[in-house]
Amino acid sequence: MIPRVHLFELEDQAWFPSLIRDFATDYLEFMEARMALHRQVVPLLADALRATGSSKVVDLCAGGGGPVVALREELAREGVNVGFVLTDKFPNVPAFRRLEERDPGIEGYREPVDATSVPPQLTGFRTVFNAFHHFKPEDARAVLQSAVSARQPIGIFEIPERTIPIVIATMFFVPILVLLSTPLITPFRWDRILFTYPIPLVPLTCLWDGTVSQLRAYTPDELNALAASLGDVGYRWTAGKVRGRDSPIHLTYLIGLPSATA
Repeated sequence: MIPRVHLFELEDQAWFPSLIRDFATDYLEFMEARMALHRQVVPLLADALRATGSSKVVDLCAGGGGPVVALREELAREGVNVGFVLTDKFPNVPAFRRLEERDPGIEGYREPVDATSVPPQLTGFRTVFNAFHHFKPEDARAVLQSAVSARQPIGIFEIPERTIPIVIATMFFVPILVLLSTPLITPFRWDRILFTYPIPLVPLTCLWDGTVSQLRAYTPDELNALAASLGDVGYRWTAGKVRGRDSPIHLTYLIGLPSATA
């Protein structure tokens, strides 16, 4: 296991051009949907939603929204019907709007939301998909503390993995995948083409941020330690790692439920 290194990600920077950030999150949404990475989440999230009786998911650090449409559909097939509210520190409003048009059960929150201090009106089962690694340990702890203080359940689900093979694969394949997938991402935009091929800012952004994401990833033991550092807060925490069928990709998770519902 590689030691955790918290380098900066371009998409986290306030000065980073929002257009390039949105194109990068569009790529991530496209790949997550195409690779059906949400399938590993479904049984874990469905059980947690049943345990809490939650009817709404407040997705933090949503980026371009990921595969939330498919996730909602698969949860419904499991008998769990919930609405999704998408939030982000840098909201990708065009992506939120497209998802709202596809599924009336999805709402994009237009105002910036800091996952370490979620507005009190955003109540529901909090989720963080593939974004918890963006937070340094003290900030990651604050994300958990924010949920605990509001007595809201929370689920952390992460694909990044801090191993040498995954880091090497990311560095090699991500630029190629960006170049191959860009013409397939909807809606088609000439400026997306411009900043992918003649001026390759999007693939370079995805290469850097994708590699840094793997180096920042938390292990289940580290997630458990973060939860334990909150003290006796009346929550049941469960952390682990699962692998989907016919997939080499692992999902690392941390789920925290208030004791009354756990």
